[in-house]
Amino acid sequence: MMLHALPRRLIQTFALAGAALLAACTTTPPAPPPEAEAPVMRGKEPNYKRVTVHFGTNRAEGDGSDPARAFGTQFSSQVSYGSAEVSIPRDHRMGELEGPNPWLLEFRQDPEKHVVLMSVSKMDRQHFLDEISAEVNDAGSRHALVFVHGYNTGFADAARRTAQISYDIGFLGVPLFYSWPSQDSLLGYAQDEDAVARSQPLMREFFRDLAERLDVNTIYVIAHSMGTRATAGALADLFTERPDLRDRFRQIMLMAPDIDAKVFRTQIAPALVQPDSRVTLYASSNDLALKASRTVHQAGRLGDASPLIVLPGMDSIDASDVATDLLGHSYYADGDSVVADIIEVISDKGPPDNRTWLEALRGDHGRFFRFKPLSAVLPQSRAATP
Repeated sequence: MMLHALPRRLIQTFALAGAALLAACTTTPPAPPPEAEAPVMRGKEPNYKRVTVHFGTNRAEGDGSDPARAFGTQFSSQVSYGSAEVSIPRDHRMGELEGPNPWLLEFRQDPEKHVVLMSVSKMDRQHFLDEISAEVNDAGSRHALVFVHGYNTGFADAARRTAQISYDIGFLGVPLFYSWPSQDSLLGYAQDEDAVARSQPLMREFFRDLAERLDVNTIYVIAHSMGTRATAGALADLFTERPDLRDRFRQIMLMAPDIDAKVFRTQIAPALVQPDSRVTLYASSNDLALKASRTVHQAGRLGDASPLIVLPGMDSIDASDVATDLLGHSYYADGDSVVADIIEVISDKGPPDNRTWLEALRGDHGRFFRFKPLSAVLPQSRAATP
């Protein structure tokens, strides 16, 4: 559905909510291509770390000469595979996706200061699976982490965010991301909705390959915003077809999901959420982007904690009090307590009752969890959190 086909009321709503959606759902403005790396003097280590992330995408291929434009915004009916190298500065701050700051007269990307997509290598499906299997064997950690981005996000920012999350949580397994063809534009919301829905069957096959053909014991999934629609739908379909693969997915984390709450309850949760499932919902009543989405769709969103959706078999976590960006939509990556909780999830700290940053509460629809105030956690977390 194209934007010009929307009713006048929805177009007006987009005009009012546009600033919220733009700032909250994207990562950073499109960055210029990185400068060629300066030669490193012998014996001197570069002031950044290279992080390799693997990917699947149903974006059409773009300009092969520029990593940031390796894949464009057009939909492809085929999944492309590959790996990317991303720089993380040595002085990187947890939760930040550093890029050039025009206010500091920075107009070019610098790997020693910024999170930069350095290179992209494309490969066929079998080579992709073989390479990840070899990396798993070399690492000695049979874990995989898959990130799925939200609306208004390009391929380069998806790669950068995946590397940043993997680095920040100290992930020892293989980091991957799936990039569906978001338009990487504020005015692309309606097109993004169409693209994410059409991408669901392809994403299901991507998850099937990871679960069936990789020699990994556990797969962790982190999906954000609109990307949770295809993620939740794809995994629900996969678990219906192949219930034996459910146990391969150790944790499915739905971060600020831009999903119709009623649709999730009635159509997705019955297959995705089971009494012994490992599905976690992170939601916030201060998420202005999802409030805008609720107005646009005239329907409640799963990631809006007013009210918080509580279902048997799903851990519902209220992140309303987490300090994050102005619009409250990016806490999954820049909220320190949320990142710390993800670290504990990946470290098998156990259910929310066992985790440092959470406290249990009981509401009208059952038991849920909330992030503790920082003052109540920091003295013990300094010792407990790596």
